[in-house]
Amino acid sequence: MPKFSLELNEDQLQIQKWVHEFGVDVIRPAASEWDEREEFPYPIVEQAAEIGLYGWEFMAEGMMGDPTGLTMPVAIEELFWADAGIGMAIMGTGLAAAGIAASGTPEQVMEWVPQCYGTPDKLALGAFAASEPDAGSDVNGYRLRAVYKEAKDEWTLNGTKAWITNGGIADIHVVVAVVDPELGSKGHASFIVPPNTPGLSMGQKYKKHGIRASHTAEVVLDDVVVPGHCLLGGKEKLDERIAKVRRGEKSNSQAAMQTFEATRPAVGAQALGVARAAYEYSLEYAKERHAFGRAIIMNQSIAFMLADMATEIDATRLLIHRAAWLGKNGKFQNAEGSMAKMKAGRVSVWVTERAIQILGGYGYTREYPVERWHRDAKIHDIFEGTEQIQQLVISRAISGLRIE
Repeated sequence: MPKFSLELNEDQLQIQKWVHEFGVDVIRPAASEWDEREEFPYPIVEQAAEIGLYGWEFMAEGMMGDPTGLTMPVAIEELFWADAGIGMAIMGTGLAAAGIAASGTPEQVMEWVPQCYGTPDKLALGAFAASEPDAGSDVNGYRLRAVYKEAKDEWTLNGTKAWITNGGIADIHVVVAVVDPELGSKGHASFIVPPNTPGLSMGQKYKKHGIRASHTAEVVLDDVVVPGHCLLGGKEKLDERIAKVRRGEKSNSQAAMQTFEATRPAVGAQALGVARAAYEYSLEYAKERHAFGRAIIMNQSIAFMLADMATEIDATRLLIHRAAWLGKNGKFQNAEGSMAKMKAGRVSVWVTERAIQILGGYGYTREYPVERWHRDAKIHDIFEGTEQIQQLVISRAISGLRIE
C-alpha cells in the first residue's frame, strides 16, 4: 500500500500541467459564450476527446490505475479552475462510468464504460440517473420501478428521474431503480439502458443558476425494456443480496450511495478548482486596482480577506487529497469523503463571494468572470448530497448512532 504523501509524483505533475494548458488555451476563452448559450459544448468536448482528456482510458487510468487516488482530483481541480460548466460537460460521463464500476461485473465494465465515451470520431455521452422529482438525497424515496419477467429474462422500467447530468442526450443511461419496494434503499439495483432503447425520453431541460454549459434534464422511462444482462452485477448477485437483507443481515450495497461515496472527493476537487480560480483572479485584481492613491491590496481589509481565502483553499485541498487517498485504499473511518465534499462546497461559495466583494461593482457584472464562478460554486453545496446530508453522514460516522 502506498504511503500518504503531500508530494505529487512526476506523472501527476505532468497531468496537472497538461489539463491546465488545455484549460488556458481551449476552455477559458470559450467559457463565457457557453455559459450564455446554456448548451452542451460539443466542440470543446470533442477537442478534449482528441487529446485523450475525454475518454474511458483516461478515466480508467485515473480511477483504477493510480494507487494514490490523487490523479483524478488533481486533474479535476485544473479542469474546473478553467470553467465549471465545461468541466462538468467533460466529466459528467464519469459519473455513469463510476456507477458501472461500482455495481457492475468486470465484464460489464469492459462492455459498457467504453460505450459511454465513444471515440474522438464519434463522441458518446453517459448519464447516471438516480435522483427523482420527489427524492434526491432521500434515496428511500425513489419510485422508479424495475419489474423482472423471468420467461423472457428482461426488465421493464417505469418512472421519471430528475436533475440528471446529460439526461436524455446521453447514449448510455445508468438508471437506479426499485426492484423490491418493501426493502427501501436496500431494494434498489442499477441498470444499463443502451442507446436508442424505446421508451426513454428527455423531460424538461433545467435552466440553471450556474454550470450552464452542463446539460441537466429529466429522464422519462415509459415501459423501457432491457435484457437481463443489463442488470449491473447480475441477477444471481441481486437475489443473494435481497435474500440477505430479508434475513436481517447487514448489506452495504445501496446502488446510488455506492457511486456517490466513491465520487465525493472528486466533487470536492471541482469546488476547489472554482474557488482557486476566483482567488487567483481577485488577488491579481487587488494588486492592479488602485484607489486613494495605492493598490487596494495595501489595505488590510483586502489583504486579510485574501489571506483567509488562500488558507481555506489550502485546507480544503488537504482534506480532498486525504479523502481521495483513504477512499482508494479502503481506509475511510469517519466519512472523510463527506468531510472533504462539505468543506469544499462551503469554501467555494465563500471564496467566490469574497472575490465579488474585492472587485466591488465590477465583480457583480458579467464583464468579469467572478460572478459566473460564484454561480458555479453554489451547486457544490447541493448535488451529490447536500451540505446537510454530508453533516448527517459525518455525524452518524463519528457517533456510531442512527442520527435522524
